[in-house]
Formats: sequence, C-alpha cells, structure tokens
Amino acid sequence: MMKRFLRLLRHRWFDESTVRRTLPADVRERLLERVRASEQRHSGEIRIFIEAGLPTSYLLRHATLPALTRQRALTLFGKLRVWDTEHNNGVLIYLLLAERAIEIVADRGVNRHLNPQQWQALIARMREAFRQGRFEDGLTQALAEISAVLEQHFPLAPGSPNPNELPDALVLGKLTD
Repeated sequence: MMKRFLRLLRHRWFDESTVRRTLPADVRERLLERVRASEQRHSGEIRIFIEAGLPTSYLLRHATLPALTRQRALTLFGKLRVWDTEHNNGVLIYLLLAERAIEIVADRGVNRHLNPQQWQALIARMREAFRQGRFEDGLTQALAEISAVLEQHFPLAPGSPNPNELPDALVLGKLTD
C-alpha cells in the first residue's frame, strides 16, 4: 500500500515543467526537424510522446508498472491515431519520466519487419543514453534507427507525393484518459 502511495506522489510531483527541463525548447525543435527530415525519406509516420507521470486512473489499477506503461503507450497510440496511416507504418516513441520508462509501439506494417528483440535492443540503447543524461542523443539515435527501418521497407517512389498523415510535433504532457 505504501509503495503505491509513494508512486502516486512521484507521478504527481513530476509535471510538465519536468518534461520541459528534460527537453528544453531548442532540443524539442531539433527533434521536430529530425522527424520532419526523416518523414521526407519514407512513407511512415513517427510520433514522440513525453509524459511526466501517469494519469491517476492508471496508478490506481492493480497492475505491474511495465504493464501500466505498455497500456498507456497503446492507449496513446490509438488517441494520437498513429495506427491510422495508409500503409500501417506508424511508430510511437513513448517516454514516461517519473518511471524512466520507454515504450515503442509500431503498427502492424512495421512489425512485420522487426521482431520484439530488435525493438528491445533499440530501447536499451535509448535507456543507456538517458541514464547518462543524454536525452537528445538517445532520441536522435532512436529516430535514426526507426527511420532506417522505414526507409528500407517503406521507401518513397521517385516523384511520388508524401502526404504528412500525422503532426510531426512532439507531444508533451498528458492526454485525458
């Protein structure tokens, strides 16, 4: 019971200012430009969602933290409509700062080409960069690796239009449950 209470406090303590300190405006702008540049080379869509703490409704559930984090990432994948791309090739990078948790959710088109171990290896590289306080480097490397997969399996045909199906901006904070 005490552990759940302390977790609840930690998630309320972390707020949007925590996200902004972790990724200042100039870093967010560079990451946005990297997402835009990436999406010029393939038909996939990449979204980044960074959240300080989980909504209270998640924290009151009787589930393990990894399960809660995954549930939240899957919920956001749907709410942000990352699944709603023409070629089923959207990818969500989800960071939960209060728990230092990382989830990557990819649509079925992308998952045909990567297995869970490859995603976990990418997350491990991000986690190592984050442990060293190198959030921009970790996200930049993840974007480069995801972009390489999307370029290989979802290249743009020469001269073909590439509609931007989803916003490129990083999402900070909370979406309602």
